[in-house]
Amino acid sequence: MSAAFAAPGWLHAVSIAALLLGAACALLLSVEVVRHPQHMTVMNVVWPVSALFGSVAVVWAYFRYGRLATMEAHHRAKERGEKPPNMTGTPFAVMVGKGALHCGSGCMLGDVAAEWLAFLVPAVAVWFGWQWAFEEKMYAVWALDFVFAYALGIVFQYYAIVPMRGLSPGEGLVAALKADTLSLIAWQVGMYGLMALVQFWLFPRLAGQRAPVNSVEFWFAMQLAMVAGYLTSYPVNWWLVGSGIKERM
Repeated sequence: MSAAFAAPGWLHAVSIAALLLGAACALLLSVEVVRHPQHMTVMNVVWPVSALFGSVAVVWAYFRYGRLATMEAHHRAKERGEKPPNMTGTPFAVMVGKGALHCGSGCMLGDVAAEWLAFLVPAVAVWFGWQWAFEEKMYAVWALDFVFAYALGIVFQYYAIVPMRGLSPGEGLVAALKADTLSLIAWQVGMYGLMALVQFWLFPRLAGQRAPVNSVEFWFAMQLAMVAGYLTSYPVNWWLVGSGIKERM
């Protein structure tokens, strides 16, 4: 299927380079969080996953601000009777960005899992509306994407909020739903919008058809779509963090 997708050589090369760069950045941060675990455990997953699409920008953010939130940094501050350095040395705008990445990493994992599942098992797309609710398979897969992304987003948010607030499981679930629902919807709007633009307009003009899931061009587009999701979710996260619904990181 991917062989029939005749993308221009430059696009194929750029796609491979972008994916390799993202993978290298994710590997680098994976090593870093193993060596220097984050105080908030779930961030050990958030940073490497975010680097898959944010690549160099996320690596910079980690070394500039993420290192302030390691267990080592927290323990040193506690020994001196000081506030954790990530609470005093991280600008509010960066805290908002970390909150958006926290949501987006769950979206990223959910979207990747859903896209491959629908590709390998097409019947799943039928269950989510293809051929009986949507003529376009893509729309049914987007519904599946949302379910997976929402479930993982809630899990990520739960394990961020519960340890910090000392909530019961039920209270933690409610808090996670409040903190992540609007953020995730905003993220998926940006992701869907960019993928629609690329798949319905750009790729047909460049290659004569949409990019299949098993092509590097599709996943390069998904990287860009995740960046778009970050941008559309950032204002929502600003409000969520500022109002105290979502934790400052």
